[in-house]
Amino acid sequence: MTIYESAEDYLERILILSEQMEYVRAIDIVNDMGFSKPSVSIAMKKLQMNNYIEVGEKGHITLTPAGERIAKRIYERHLVLTKILMDLGVPEETAKTDACKIEHDLSDESFEAIKKHINKYNK
Repeated sequence: MTIYESAEDYLERILILSEQMEYVRAIDIVNDMGFSKPSVSIAMKKLQMNNYIEVGEKGHITLTPAGERIAKRIYERHLVLTKILMDLGVPEETAKTDACKIEHDLSDESFEAIKKHINKYNK
């Protein structure tokens, strides 16, 4: 199944928010990402229909194992790519923005090669 960049962004944001707060609600995503309530509501319904998230009775959003795998994969890419760009002298905000663009399109093979290359020099 193909997952769209926007869905990956939502899953990544849910992961990050779940590390910062006891539980995540749609309004937390609205406030954090700056999207409208209807947009977030539609996205959450789609993520739930595709079994990437579960929404409890009180509106608490949790990642399913499939959703968590995707979120962790994207978040790792974001962190690694941001660090690389900053190490190259790119300002932090630009590095974060550019990493977000790259993280979705970079192949697994290229990302693993980048990590291997970094690990070789960080030892």
